[in-house]
Amino acid sequence: MDLLYVKSIHIIFVVSWFAALFYIVRLFIYATEAQTKDDIARPILTQQLLLMQRKLWYIIGWPAAIGATIFGWWMILINPGYLYLPWMWLKLIAVGFLCMYHWQCQRIVNQQKQGVYKFSSMRLRLFNELATIFLASIVFLVVVKSTSGLMWGMLGTFIFAGVLIVAVYIYKISGTKQGAEVNTPEISSQKNEGTKP
Repeated sequence: MDLLYVKSIHIIFVVSWFAALFYIVRLFIYATEAQTKDDIARPILTQQLLLMQRKLWYIIGWPAAIGATIFGWWMILINPGYLYLPWMWLKLIAVGFLCMYHWQCQRIVNQQKQGVYKFSSMRLRLFNELATIFLASIVFLVVVKSTSGLMWGMLGTFIFAGVLIVAVYIYKISGTKQGAEVNTPEISSQKNEGTKP
């Protein structure tokens, strides 16, 4: 098969893989937050979110990861000269870390399926931003194709990641304040009812 066709299929699988990685962690967050709901809503939400996780992960996530890997190595077999380029080795290292991220997602899928929620929604939100860093790093490597350009790209990526982390903390703080404002009138009204003769 021609290199351009293999590269096109590889890119399609990579896009699908990242889409699955971005969304699966959002489902982890929603499933974790569902555990704080009341006894009626919690089992309904949990069942639906676990079903969504299973379909996303095994119908899109794993096939896309396998397809991206197969067609990526196929490109190298067609053009072994890629292995003599420094940026390609950096890309392969980044992809190796991405595979580790994928395996960690698999662990969380297995844990939540068993009813184990080890990570808070806040930690999962931060974990979700790692995929953004991997995406930006790999794109800069493939497009710029130089280690010097990579340094500027990585600097921009880390600044972007820092902004995302700050945004997550602000979201967490604002969500906590809104929750307190919503709960305060109910608590005070219950106390007043309890003190009535």
